[in-house]
Amino acid sequence: MSARRQLDPELVTALKRLKLGRIIDTLIERLVLADKQDLSFEELLLLVLRDEIERRDSSAAERRAHDAHLDPEMRLERFDKTAKVSYDKRLLAELTSLRFINSHQHIVILGPVGVGKTFVATALGQLACQHGYHVCFVRADDMLRTLRQSRLDNSREAEMVKLTTVDLLILDDFALEPMTKDESRDVYQLFLERTARGSMIVTSNRDTAEWIGMFADVLLAQSAVDRFNNTAFDFVMEGESYRPRLKPKLDPKNPPPETPAPRPATARGRRRRR
Repeated sequence: MSARRQLDPELVTALKRLKLGRIIDTLIERLVLADKQDLSFEELLLLVLRDEIERRDSSAAERRAHDAHLDPEMRLERFDKTAKVSYDKRLLAELTSLRFINSHQHIVILGPVGVGKTFVATALGQLACQHGYHVCFVRADDMLRTLRQSRLDNSREAEMVKLTTVDLLILDDFALEPMTKDESRDVYQLFLERTARGSMIVTSNRDTAEWIGMFADVLLAQSAVDRFNNTAFDFVMEGESYRPRLKPKLDPKNPPPETPAPRPATARGRRRRR
C-alpha cells in the first residue's frame, strides 16, 4: 500500500458529514501502518478512533484553558529549572496529581515578587484543564473591580455564581492593598461559598497572617482567612526574581542596523494645497 495513495472522495465526504473530518489528516498514515503491521480491521478502526479521541480531548482542553484566561506559555514543562528559586518539590508533585481538586482543598502560593508564583498557579490550571476540570484565572484587583461594577447593574449575583461554581478558581496577586467594606464582604462570601465545595489557588506576596490587615472588617477577615487556611496547602517559593532575565539587552554579536532613512510621505499624509 503506497503512502502516496489518495483517499476515496466519497469516504472523505462521508467523514466530513459525520464531523470526523480531522481523521482525514492522519488516515493515510494509519492505513500504511496497518498494511505494514498486518493489522486487522478492528485494530485499524480502534487506532483511528483513538486518534480522534485524543484530538478531541486536546481541543477541549485548549478551549477550557482559553475560556479560563490561562497563558498558554505557562506550563510545567516550560518552567526554567535554572532559575534560582527553591520550593518543596515533593509538595509540587502532590499538587500536580490534582487530588486537591477532588478533595475541595486549596493552595496558597507565597513568595516575593518575580519567583514564579503566577507561573506555577497557571501551570496547575493548565493541567486541570487537560483533565477535564473547568478553571477560572483572575487577578484579585480585576475580580474586585468587576464585583464593584456589578453592583451598579444588578449583575453581582451572576458574577458571584461564576466565581463560586467553577471547579478551580485561581486568584492571582491577592491582598496587595487594603480592601473596602464591600470588597471585604465579597471576599468573605467567596471564601465561604467555596469552602468544601470547590478549590482555589491563591497567589500572594503577603503571608496569610497579613491578609487580615487587608480587610476592612476584622471579624470577617478572621473568619474568611481561617476557613481558607484550614483547607489549604502552603506552597512557598523563595529565591531571586526571574524577571531581570527577561530585561531586553543588546547582543554584541548582532549590532544594531544603521539609522533607517525617513519614510516618504504618503498621499494621505501630504497636506492639500488650495
